[in-house]
Amino acid sequence: MDTSIHIGFLLFPQVTQLDLTGPAQVLSRVPGARVHLLWKDRRPVMTDVGFEIVPTTTFEECPPLTVLCVPGGFGIDALLNDEATLAFLRQQGASARYVTSVCTGSLLLGAAGLLQGYRSACHWMWRHYLPRFGAEPVAERVVRDRNRLSGGGVTAGIDFGLVLAAELAGEEVARRLQLAFEYDPAPPFDCGSPEKAGAARVAQLVEVQK
Repeated sequence: MDTSIHIGFLLFPQVTQLDLTGPAQVLSRVPGARVHLLWKDRRPVMTDVGFEIVPTTTFEECPPLTVLCVPGGFGIDALLNDEATLAFLRQQGASARYVTSVCTGSLLLGAAGLLQGYRSACHWMWRHYLPRFGAEPVAERVVRDRNRLSGGGVTAGIDFGLVLAAELAGEEVARRLQLAFEYDPAPPFDCGSPEKAGAARVAQLVEVQK
């Protein structure tokens, strides 16, 4: 009998790699964990920073997942109406112990119908789209609603990974992982949220993203 904890991350063109690699690094150290990078085929996938990541498993080959995780990135837009991807998420999401996301990955879970009636985090710039999918947006780093766990923007994926590690293996394991990764944030600038950055800086960033 397979007792592995199968953790699957959707890997897609123009993924924000830290949304995926941050929590993957943490969760790969959970005892019994097997991490799968999932896409339609095994050809290298270009991330949003110009380097490629190679999928380890295709949709068809993917085992039943303990954890389904959808990271975010600019490539999300192309997948919101991609029936092959949405069908895969629905299939795995129906049986996974945890259905999860980081950053704008929550929008894709929403498009697959997996966030209807759930609270969810998302990157602050796109959080307001969540109600279109029947989800309640929450301005927090990590949000849990029943078996749905979501992380906010990009770096929140590490926090998300530690919270999920505690769910899977206990708080002491998660604490040791945090120590092992020396995760002790001390950002050089106190402007990591819209509230702290100020209206002018927020407006400038939103304009750049248009």
